[in-house]
Amino acid sequence: MLTALESIARKAGAAIMEIYESGDFTVDMKADDSPLTTADRAAHAVIVDGLKGMDAQFGATPILSEEDADISWAVRSEWTRYWLVDPLDGTKEFIKRNGEFTVNIALIEQGVPVAGVVYAPAIDTLYVGAQQADGASSIAEKQVGSEAPQPISVTAAPGAEDSWRIVGSRSHQTDDFKAFVADFAACDIVAMGSSLKLCLVAEGAADLYPRLGPTCEWDTGAAHAVVEAAGGQVLNAETRQALRYNQHDSVLNPYFIVCSAPAAPWA
Repeated sequence: MLTALESIARKAGAAIMEIYESGDFTVDMKADDSPLTTADRAAHAVIVDGLKGMDAQFGATPILSEEDADISWAVRSEWTRYWLVDPLDGTKEFIKRNGEFTVNIALIEQGVPVAGVVYAPAIDTLYVGAQQADGASSIAEKQVGSEAPQPISVTAAPGAEDSWRIVGSRSHQTDDFKAFVADFAACDIVAMGSSLKLCLVAEGAADLYPRLGPTCEWDTGAAHAVVEAAGGQVLNAETRQALRYNQHDSVLNPYFIVCSAPAAPWA
């Protein structure tokens, strides 16, 4: 399954890059004032076609994509297994042309992201993560270009008085985020766009990612699977329980924290 998902993500990435490199794309604004480009639509079409092509092998599985999210809760509440897709996460980064955008495909079972693929086509970097149903074994890897995939894992949290590497959004640093980092004795802010922020924690390149601003479930599902497969956690910032998916009508996430484990000074 992971091999098939990697192939689909790369094809979607190629469709995005064709538009990205041409510079010929339109930008529309959605009702929530978030941008939508020709590349979002092209990647969505590639992914949906690819996932439907997997039905014969893995069983018919519904798809919830950012670009086709008008599915009622009455329907979604019956799902126990589905694909959660963000065809182009980081559309603002795409428009800014800084390369920090990703293709995201996750498999959700009983609210848990059990497999995920995150592909950043502009830097040709792929993250994959998957767990067996019993949680006994997992795969977490990063592949850059044509190099061999390398296993990744989170790093242990620094001490309360040590310097922390804290990931912040490239485009969305909120007052809550600024107040959160003020409690640390020392920290370096690592700015990054899209779901790559979660992947930095997954690969041990950052210690913590507090997301104290709005996101939707498709923004996090794939990278969440990578984080958990790499030994980390994605926690509801208020309850400190694991973030779960498709649990209610809204597709908005609560504020959350990505970490290796809760630790002082933030826990």
